[in-house]
Amino acid sequence: MDERTAGTSSSGGSRSGRNLPAAIAVGVVLGALVIGTIYTIKGLFLLVVVGAVGVGVLELIKAFATRDIKVPAVPVLAGLVAMQAGAYWGGPVWLLASFAGFALVLLIWRMFSDGTDGYVRDASASVFTLFYPAMLTAFVALLLSEHDGNHRVLIFIAVTVASDIGGYFAGVLFGRHQMTSISPKKTWEGLAGSLVACTAVGGWLVTWLLGGEIWQGALIGALGAVLATVGDLIESMIKRDLGIKDLGTILPGHGGLMDRLDSLVTTLVPVWLLMTLFF
Repeated sequence: MDERTAGTSSSGGSRSGRNLPAAIAVGVVLGALVIGTIYTIKGLFLLVVVGAVGVGVLELIKAFATRDIKVPAVPVLAGLVAMQAGAYWGGPVWLLASFAGFALVLLIWRMFSDGTDGYVRDASASVFTLFYPAMLTAFVALLLSEHDGNHRVLIFIAVTVASDIGGYFAGVLFGRHQMTSISPKKTWEGLAGSLVACTAVGGWLVTWLLGGEIWQGALIGALGAVLATVGDLIESMIKRDLGIKDLGTILPGHGGLMDRLDSLVTTLVPVWLLMTLFF
């Protein structure tokens, strides 16, 4: 999420063109959906994850198609389902095996679909899509599979959301120094706001929900803030390379689902690793 210019327009959106009321409303609905499923039926939450990431995958495939890069949807989506199920019921080994197996399927699929011209380009984009976001988001299933998995998933999501909120408001109020030309509206002040919000939320939730130490939660939060920012920049690079503004329009005030998943995707693996080591 980029920091935006302060102030709102008469239409209710920010001066940068973002509809802030709509974005808040969508965020509340998504938050209620997440909490309502992870604390009732874990399998239902996995279906929500598969559905959301599946839409994100389709957005990415459509974006690649604007540059005549062909990524087959069927094997990528099948791989997404297999990796989520493998991770939840089989653990990291099954996740890795599912990824490797479907990566090979994609290489073979492209071999018999469009000839030799563009094979490396299309195959590389296909495996990239299988990895980002499909494989990385399967680490949600690894978090969820633990006996206290609902708490772990909530902490992961809360930390990442705190990064967006803290970065947004710090950028609006104090943002003066541009971080990088990749995303011109990102500022160092915004990153500082993300760090403060994430360490506070991480320290609080880890001690409350998992019985851990404050420093453990703060470390998870700080790492989440940095990597959530990296995730935003990675997606900015993808969109700049493809020459598009947003990967989708399904979420009012946010863009596409991939525009919301970008920071979650890059934060997942390190957060899962730290939680596994600590707890």
